[in-house]
Amino acid sequence: MSPDEYCQQKAAQSGSSFYYSFLFLPPERRRAITALYAFCREVDDTVDECTDEAIARTKLAWWRKEVRAMFEGKPAHPVMRALAPHLAVYKLEEKYLQAIIDGMEMDLNQTRYLDYQAMTRYCWHVASVVGILSASIFGATKPETLLYAEKLGHAFQLTNIIRDVGEDARKGRIYLPVNELQRFNVTAADLLNARHSENFDNLMRFQVARAQSAYDEAFALLPAEDRRAQRPGLIMAAIYRTLLTEVERDGYHVLKQRISLTPIRKLWLAWKTYVRG
Repeated sequence: MSPDEYCQQKAAQSGSSFYYSFLFLPPERRRAITALYAFCREVDDTVDECTDEAIARTKLAWWRKEVRAMFEGKPAHPVMRALAPHLAVYKLEEKYLQAIIDGMEMDLNQTRYLDYQAMTRYCWHVASVVGILSASIFGATKPETLLYAEKLGHAFQLTNIIRDVGEDARKGRIYLPVNELQRFNVTAADLLNARHSENFDNLMRFQVARAQSAYDEAFALLPAEDRRAQRPGLIMAAIYRTLLTEVERDGYHVLKQRISLTPIRKLWLAWKTYVRG
């Protein structure tokens, strides 16, 4: 298969909500964002699916070299070959792609975050920079649009952390800040052993409210001139905010299950957001 077909298959197989936001893009931009997403999936899978830490680090080092090779015009991996033609067109910078790898490596270096500031640093590497790159591909004409995208990426990652609390804990990772667990009298053992409680409800209510505020702050930064071009991000926001609503409606039962939306509901939200502009 061609590099573009490889990336398309990678994106479709993931089942991610991001895939639905790509559907309404013009072909060239869709190929670019699909290649970017496939890159993110590749490096993320390197950490999540590799049980040997030394091998995971070796693979991430290889990806760093492959990113450098792409910017030197010598990509080898199909994802890099698919992304390469779009670098100059959308002004994609190497530092952001390397920053994403830094974020994946953070998962190998630590499993706890002391406070919100530390967690925010992690979110920046694994999500905010993806937002910046994505907004460039969608068509950002104002500097404020990149600030919006950075904040929106942060909101997406906060949502992921909320949704995946139980799943991440089973992998030995707790992203919720230690000082906030202490504030709400929830222990790491509670998360690791999936012990739901009123204290946990209060903790999650606080986390959801903060994520919703992050979306509002992001939208306030988006210039009207770029709103139509940035509809893919707005589609993602519609899907993710609906997911937060479902987490609340389900009583924050995220320790033993992964709450998600059906594909048809995601498609409906995507179409509705696109039509509204």
